[in-house]
Amino acid sequence: MNNLLYIIAVILIIGWAVGFFVYSATGLIHVLLVIAIVAILLNVIRGSRI
Repeated sequence: MNNLLYIIAVILIIGWAVGFFVYSATGLIHVLLVIAIVAILLNVIRGSRI
C-alpha cells in the first residue's frame, strides 16, 4: 500500500508540473500538488516506522 501511495504521488506531481508549465495554471492543478505532497508525507511517515 505504501508503494502505491508513492506511485500516485509521483504521478500527481508530474501531472501538476506538466499542467503548470504547459497549460494555464488553474486552482485544480494546485490542488493536485497539495494532494501529491500529502501522499508523499504520509508515505515517508509510514515508511519510517519500520
